[in-house]
Amino acid sequence: MHRRSRGVNIGLLLLLSQIFQVGINNVPPVTLATLALNIWFFLNPLKPLLSSCLSVEKCYQQKDWQRLLLSPIHHADDWHLYFNMASMLWKGIHLERRLGSRWFAYIIVTFSLLTGVVYLFLEFALAEFLNEPDFKRNCAIGFSGVLFALKVLNNHCCPGGFVNVLGFPVSNRFACWVELLAIHFISPGTSFAGHLAGILVGLMYTHGPLKKIMESCTGIFPSNIDYPGQQYYFNSSGYSGYQDYYPYGGRGAYEDVPRNYDMYTAGLSEEEQLERALRASLLDQAHGLSMPLSPVLHYFLEFV
Repeated sequence: MHRRSRGVNIGLLLLLSQIFQVGINNVPPVTLATLALNIWFFLNPLKPLLSSCLSVEKCYQQKDWQRLLLSPIHHADDWHLYFNMASMLWKGIHLERRLGSRWFAYIIVTFSLLTGVVYLFLEFALAEFLNEPDFKRNCAIGFSGVLFALKVLNNHCCPGGFVNVLGFPVSNRFACWVELLAIHFISPGTSFAGHLAGILVGLMYTHGPLKKIMESCTGIFPSNIDYPGQQYYFNSSGYSGYQDYYPYGGRGAYEDVPRNYDMYTAGLSEEEQLERALRASLLDQAHGLSMPLSPVLHYFLEFV
């Protein structure tokens, strides 16, 4: 884990530019609140990083359980924040509109806590199985574990598709596993156990009992409420945004005249429109700063 550097936070500036490019009013409320919360605690951390990161030694053995809450919302540096929150922006817009804001908030809180618990279990199991106590001292921080869980959920919602990982098409079914290995090939200092914990939590929700357990714990959060009143569009200039729409035409009147949106969408699905818009914006921002793209940024652009 790296210490946060002083000076201009280029990653934070790129993130803010990305959010404004999409439009604050076009980001669903829970996604926007998650972005704002992580940015706030990056600028105003509650505790130093070494007092916020998650490890078996600190959390289990020393009973410092508050780290389960602090770890996901703190980041090591501005680029760590940028890559996580730029990914959250895309996943959040798509999933929150699909699942509804209240259920998506429930998912974010549950995934954040459960990913930390699974991470502790994995590190403890490795330490005991390999008889290597250093695993208990591995300290992880950041939102990326939750993002891996959301990626599993997102791929489950859009089965049969493909994503590019390092230039190779990979089925959504295996994308998370390939990306898990690819990230640690490109940046070996990241937390393999933390990312793996996120994948396992996502699988517990999509193929295990977690969703039913969550539904049984509350009866007030329906999981099928769409984000109302907006539809994503993308035009040939590369600008992304939303336009207001009403599924029954106007404000309450049924509209039976079919519309041709191809001039706005170029025939792309909503996911493809948003992915292309974010990728174009990332490239524009990087070229505008007259800085070469790092290998990590190239990789991020391949499968964000």
